[in-house]
Amino acid sequence: MNDKRKDYITWDEYFMAVAKLAGMRSKDPNSQVGACIVSADNKILSMGYNGFPMGCSDDEFPWGRDDEDPLKTKYVYVTHSELNAILNYRGGSLEGAKLYVSLFPCNECAKAIIQAGIKTVIYDSDKYDGTPAVMASKMMFQAAGVQFKKYTPTDRKIEITV
Repeated sequence: MNDKRKDYITWDEYFMAVAKLAGMRSKDPNSQVGACIVSADNKILSMGYNGFPMGCSDDEFPWGRDDEDPLKTKYVYVTHSELNAILNYRGGSLEGAKLYVSLFPCNECAKAIIQAGIKTVIYDSDKYDGTPAVMASKMMFQAAGVQFKKYTPTDRKIEITV
């Protein structure tokens, strides 16, 4: 007799939800991006979100993005979620791992993903598609044999009360 539930979430739903939940830790007022690195056998290895490096106070560094002075914009200080997830990993190799991320990786993160040995990227949004950074990412992923695919939303609402 098999009476198990049939409405459980899929692995993709689970890991993308974890990535999005990680993104909710970001203090960036404009972009909350999260990432979750998963082993080939569906074990969570690491997570990350966009924010300042350890020791750099998010009360002292700028969150702005349109200032004329480049040192007064977040862009020169913020570490992206994908790189944070790679750097947060304390295990051995990430060779063959999958990366779930809420926003398609930029070219700088693509370099780190490739170098770390991650072989699959599942992304939710590709809102910067067509920009030089994303075009370069896709070219590098294809050259390095990193598969990338858009997450297929199920429109299932997952609610957690904390």
